[in-house]
Amino acid sequence: MLYSTMAVIKILLEFLGALAFLLYGMKLMSDGVQKSAGERLQRALSVMTGNRVIALFTGIVVTMIIQSSGATTVMVVTFVNAGLLTLTQSVGVIFGANIGTTITAWIVSLSTFDFKIAALAIPIFGFGYLFTLKKKTIYKNIGEALMGFGMLFLGLEMLQNAIPTDPEKLMWLTNLQGHAGVSIVAGFFIGTVITALLHSSSAFSGIVISLAIKNAITWEFAAALTLGSNIGSTIDAILAAAGTNSDAKRSALIHVMFNVFGTVLALIFFEPFLRLVTALTPGHEHSNIAIRISMLHTVFKSLSTIVMLPLQTPIVKLSQLLIKNNEKEMPTNYKLEFTESALGKENIATYIIRAEKAIADMTDIVTGMFDRIQIGLQNRDQSFIENHVEDAEKAENYLDQMHEQITHYLVKCESLNITEKQVNHISSMIQIVEELESMSDNCYATIMLIAKSINKNMKYAQDDMDRMIPYVELARQFLQFIRININKQLDEHKLSMAAELENQIDLFRKNLKKLARKRLENGADVKSELLYIDMVRQIEKIGDNCFSISESLKN
Repeated sequence: MLYSTMAVIKILLEFLGALAFLLYGMKLMSDGVQKSAGERLQRALSVMTGNRVIALFTGIVVTMIIQSSGATTVMVVTFVNAGLLTLTQSVGVIFGANIGTTITAWIVSLSTFDFKIAALAIPIFGFGYLFTLKKKTIYKNIGEALMGFGMLFLGLEMLQNAIPTDPEKLMWLTNLQGHAGVSIVAGFFIGTVITALLHSSSAFSGIVISLAIKNAITWEFAAALTLGSNIGSTIDAILAAAGTNSDAKRSALIHVMFNVFGTVLALIFFEPFLRLVTALTPGHEHSNIAIRISMLHTVFKSLSTIVMLPLQTPIVKLSQLLIKNNEKEMPTNYKLEFTESALGKENIATYIIRAEKAIADMTDIVTGMFDRIQIGLQNRDQSFIENHVEDAEKAENYLDQMHEQITHYLVKCESLNITEKQVNHISSMIQIVEELESMSDNCYATIMLIAKSINKNMKYAQDDMDRMIPYVELARQFLQFIRININKQLDEHKLSMAAELENQIDLFRKNLKKLARKRLENGADVKSELLYIDMVRQIEKIGDNCFSISESLKN
């Protein structure tokens, strides 16, 4: 009895060790790929079009590259929450991610062929380690991915070796099988629970394939376990949606609905579905069972997508019906939460892209404030005060909050494991936010000067106001230049354009101030002319802010 207990403990420890090796290898490989190419992949997601087919293929490609549908789903939910993707755009990407994740099952299947790819695992790992010794970050990331790839196949081989071939030691598993529908339901629930605990349907696929090739489980039981893993894998989306807005929660719900709908259909038509998979697999019922399990993954995900992709609009409406808008999502206060994923599947690029979106929003609000200046200079009457001053004050208060929240968010980003290039980028963004807040102060000060001139009934000659118009237009052009190029790297040509706009604004300011002094010498009202000079000075400060931002956007 003691020997039997010790033998069970030994098998369990070997199994857990092999599983940990497999999971860490997959994480290392995924992290390495995300660090080397993840930022470009995530930016591809953030500029997704509304075309459902393009969204589908983007989800497939991104997931195949980073080897994790969970990571793709977390990105999608995060981008929906940040407003970088619409709910409708996210649907196709989620469907594509489910198809893309099947590539891992096919990779795992390679370990079952006579040519043992695990024999190359240690050389691949060693080759990857040599890459990590390089100074360039890109080589280190590629090295990590190669090391993870090697560990993945070592883990699979260890997992297969850890599974005993003695039928007596697998009696508990054998007893679960052979009871028709009861066994299918049991397999389904086991697959759901274990995948949810592992946070990886790909790792669970490795376990199922390892058991199947040792004849520890039947084809039917392996299929039930695999279908259950599709439900368990939705745990990533559910956790990622915690604390997000309604659309982000709907995006996660759609991911869950996709997997549940497909799984329920597959369970209802279980026998015909397995016959279809077997018929599509080369060798049919005599085929390698690992290949059959991989084919089941692919057929299941593909059929679910074919059925549900045309129903994208009704699915979105259903999610909106099930999850109502939260009235608290339209606050007067700005909040940019920094939330590290409990799943560890977010890349630093995700945080940076979210900050860039916030900065772009801030630029839009500042531009709106500047537009009020032009309105005030053209229509200097009481209606300007009634229609614009209060709103300008609200915008100024909101921008102050944005400045505080975005800066705090970026400082938090600096505490993550980031590259030197990302450190410089974050520092530039902090400086840009500072300039935007200063610009909002200058815009508000100018608006209040216009309001004061109206309240005090200050009179200006039409020629004097007409001279202000091209000056303000230059500042507007500069602000639009910044708005268009915000979050982009400026080349020498664009930097020279910025310098030229700055020089023209400075030249205009000098001429306008000179004319104001002449009017003072000729007996013009002192208070009116000093206020006019103050307005000229504030506009110039806005130009200075724009130039400082362009300097921060250098290549």
